[in-house]
Amino acid sequence: MSTTRARALLAELVDPATAASLEPDEDLVLAGVDSGDLIRLALAIEDRFDAQIDAGELEELRTLEAVDRLLDDLERSRAARGET
Repeated sequence: MSTTRARALLAELVDPATAASLEPDEDLVLAGVDSGDLIRLALAIEDRFDAQIDAGELEELRTLEAVDRLLDDLERSRAARGET
C-alpha cells in the first residue's frame, strides 16, 4: 500500500522531515506526532472530503497506512455518491 497521500497530508501539518522519515506502519504518536497534530490531520481530511470523522476513526489514525485507508474509504464513498 502506498502511503504517499497520507505522508503528504501529514507533511502539511508537521515538520516535513518527520513525515518523510515515518515508516508506513509506525505509530505516529510514538514517532512524535502530538494529539494536536492528529486533530489537525482529521480536520484537514474532513475539510477536503466534506466528511465527518468520528472518535473511533480518529483513534484509528495512528499510522500512515491507517490514514491512507481512511482516505481510500472516503474517496470510494464520494465516488459512490457521484461526487468527484
